[in-house]
Amino acid sequence: MKIDSHQHFWKYNPTEYSWISNEMNVLKKDFLPGDLFTELTKYGMDSCIAVQARQCPEETRWLLELATQNDFIKAVVGWVDLCSGDVKSQLDEFTQHRKFVGVRHVVHDEPDDNFILRDDFLNGISLLKNYSLTYDLLLFPKHLPVAERLVSMFPDQPFVLDHISKPLIRHKKIHPWKEDLLRLAAHDNVFCKISGMVTENDWQRRQMEDYIPYLDIVFDAFGENRLMYGSDWPVCKVAGDYSHVLNVVERYMEKMPEGVREKIIGLNCREFYFK
Repeated sequence: MKIDSHQHFWKYNPTEYSWISNEMNVLKKDFLPGDLFTELTKYGMDSCIAVQARQCPEETRWLLELATQNDFIKAVVGWVDLCSGDVKSQLDEFTQHRKFVGVRHVVHDEPDDNFILRDDFLNGISLLKNYSLTYDLLLFPKHLPVAERLVSMFPDQPFVLDHISKPLIRHKKIHPWKEDLLRLAAHDNVFCKISGMVTENDWQRRQMEDYIPYLDIVFDAFGENRLMYGSDWPVCKVAGDYSHVLNVVERYMEKMPEGVREKIIGLNCREFYFK
């Protein structure tokens, strides 16, 4: 099964999606399951993981409703308030749904760079293993050292790094992202999504060669068993359509054994979210 490990749905309104700037006008519309199903089918993908885009319990409930209605949405990574004293009741509610598999918080928008080391956040993370839930790390490169401290504190908690931590591909900046990524990847409870790269590149003058140094580092850091493809659809549309995003990963892997390609495009995602 070919699984897209990372995509979003939304009913657009400027208040809830204020991060969508005027230069992202292509995103100022609804993106719903039928739209994605067309793309997945066209490019030979079978299913997807829906990831939260709003930080409210209603987002998680809505994504779970969509997953119930659409079998190709195999799982939901939702949002709960990990810092709340009420976090356990939220987890109790959402884990009643079999497709609720993980949690994400938009950490890179927090003004405190050490947000994920706050006592209340750590308490929320400490509960996830009891519910067999994963955690998606949404970070900028500057957060990688803090994330490394977090994952070291919870060696039995499965984490996955979204968007290879958004390195500055458009500026061809490698350091210190590389060194910090390698330190994070040294923890075997951390996986990584090969996603989000096209939006970190120059949207108009992107070339395959731009991605190769970053992919080389990511494959060296995590290996074939802890990487998974994600489109970041529809956000990717600011820089390229679904075929472009998928093509970057497939071209990079074209000389790799078929078994490796199968791991990256589906098997590792299934192992991470469904084991």
